Amino acid sequence: MGAARTSTRRRRAVPWLVLGLWIAVLALASPFASKLGDVQRDRAVDYLPASADSTQVARIQERLPGGEATEMVVVYHRDGGLTGADKATAAEQIGRVADEHRLTAEPRGVPSGDGTTLMYPIASTEPGTDEKARDRLVNDVRDVARGSDGLSVDVGGTGALATDASEVYNSLDGPLLYTTAAVVALLLILIYRSPFLWLVPLAVAGMADYLSMGVAYGLNQAFGTSVSGQSSGIMTILVFGAGTDYALLLVSRYREELRRVERPYDAMAAALKGCGPAVLASSGTVAAGLLCLLAADLNSTRGMGPLGTVGVLCALFAMLTLLPAILVLLGRRVFWPLVPRYGSTPKARRSLFTAMGGSAGRRPLTVLAGGAVLLGALALGTLTLPGSLKQEDSFTSKPDAVAAMETLGKAYPERGTQPISVLTPEDRAESALASIRGTRGVDSAREGRTGDGWTEISVLATAPPQSTGETATIEALREKLDGSYVGGASAQQLDLKDTNARDRLVVVPIVLLSVLLILVVLLRSLVAPLILVAAVVAVWGAALGIGGLVFEPLFGFEGTDPGLGLLSFVFLVALGVDYGIFLMHRMREECLNGAEPDTAALTALRTTGGVIASAGLVLAATFAVLTSMPLVPLVELGFVIAVGVLLDTFLVRTYLVTSASVALGRKVWWPGRLSRAPEPPVPPKEPERVAVAAH
Repeated sequence: MGAARTSTRRRRAVPWLVLGLWIAVLALASPFASKLGDVQRDRAVDYLPASADSTQVARIQERLPGGEATEMVVVYHRDGGLTGADKATAAEQIGRVADEHRLTAEPRGVPSGDGTTLMYPIASTEPGTDEKARDRLVNDVRDVARGSDGLSVDVGGTGALATDASEVYNSLDGPLLYTTAAVVALLLILIYRSPFLWLVPLAVAGMADYLSMGVAYGLNQAFGTSVSGQSSGIMTILVFGAGTDYALLLVSRYREELRRVERPYDAMAAALKGCGPAVLASSGTVAAGLLCLLAADLNSTRGMGPLGTVGVLCALFAMLTLLPAILVLLGRRVFWPLVPRYGSTPKARRSLFTAMGGSAGRRPLTVLAGGAVLLGALALGTLTLPGSLKQEDSFTSKPDAVAAMETLGKAYPERGTQPISVLTPEDRAESALASIRGTRGVDSAREGRTGDGWTEISVLATAPPQSTGETATIEALREKLDGSYVGGASAQQLDLKDTNARDRLVVVPIVLLSVLLILVVLLRSLVAPLILVAAVVAVWGAALGIGGLVFEPLFGFEGTDPGLGLLSFVFLVALGVDYGIFLMHRMREECLNGAEPDTAALTALRTTGGVIASAGLVLAATFAVLTSMPLVPLVELGFVIAVGVLLDTFLVRTYLVTSASVALGRKVWWPGRLSRAPEPPVPPKEPERVAVAAH
């Protein structure tokens, strides 16, 4: 009796202890979580490649007198042509700006050839590297520079674009969190068909997200890990998406165990023992894939690796500790009205996945070939992806800075309107200036600030910003000016494109190799991991191809974010393999219990298909939340990942992986011991008869 009472007390104490520890952890994390927004940086240098020319320019500019300059262009425009009063208004307003702020040079108006537009390039070192001060400066200029009676006035340039982007990123946190939580809540209500149960995993995911914010801030302070609006948003998506997936698997197994085990504590222990290894393995694979982003040269991409990993691991920690504790404390009644009674048997129903498995099992090679052809055809859509996204095309709506750049593009088609910054050593400034003016494609060049051993030269190209002609001019300057750095907004976009291409060549093989090695260790096979990896790569190509078919014709996007290919690849491979582990783990379990490979494959699909489908829908929906954000790169990334997850869930896992497993039979586990047919049992030998001598 004493042992029984001790066991009962332990059952009651452990969930409360876990809950108390979580309260303490959240209390410790709270001061740090609230500071994450303070260290979030969305300056160009925070996204640029670490080793690029444009990054060096941005860093050196910070050390020049006054620090980094905020560059703007004030654009005055009237369709019928500017009047004398318009020009006087422009001069008066720009004069007020010059009186109220410390500008690097006296502003000079540049009229357009058709007389409809007048632009005033201005720059100030007042904000330095302070983003909030930059935003105040830009907004002050906008408050002064205003039009009326048909005169439009817009403030553009790199500083204004940065301010508009910053305002968008700063506005993401609330809407992104609330929208994600609402989407997950709706799906959980539909999946669980319970008025209470959905609240538990959603609340636990919210706590995991809060913890991840505190950990992310700690990483920033301890190791200088970069935090941007993009990476922190993706971290929230991963916490809710991956965390809810793990919750679905655990709750599903817990419901099964409650029918077989009387006490909720013991049922949860059995559920954790049953699905815990698969959840740990899948989350470890996702984390390993995301950490491969540390090999990227692009600051924004490299910083996303640690933050994404923090999101996944915090979600895992919460779903394997806090969620079980709360469910045990609430008992069976949390499942109301569909309460799993002890000793009951669920109604046997022919599920959709049983039917899918049946068709895959009857004609595995036909299904496999058809699926491969379909994915290959969809992947051809990548050939129609629009070119690289220009800076002014990165918003889904048209902020003030973009309107200014569009006006400049129409009014000054014959010349550049965005300066190219060249930093050259002071002792070579004169020769560099002469060389720049003699470079093909250069319209004008003038010497600007000098200090810290460097001279800044502002260059205007004859071609419009981010055009083929301007790109050729930037490349010519870099080739011609030895020991100098060429930067500016257009050079940054060029470096982003080139570095993303470099990062794909480096990161993609590392991701594939690391994921493959993990799968080999987990599944004790070479063939099964190759099937899973090949499947997720095919899904990535097909999802990107669908993006190519809809981005420009349907969404009206003028370009593709240079980082889309790499980021979507890493997320789809890591998350796709995640589901593959759930399926293959159950398949291997069935084989170890003596089932034939084809039977094991169909049983695994029948038993895990519903949970994987639910998890896939939740994950796709959380990434689809990004498509409602006002930035084109986030919309494109969210769309491709959401489509890829759906393809993986309802085509690749259900049909292609199952068909391949049925077709290959035991070979799918080669060279592990499951690839060999079990030896037939040896019949017991009859005892030898011993002759007894007669006496």
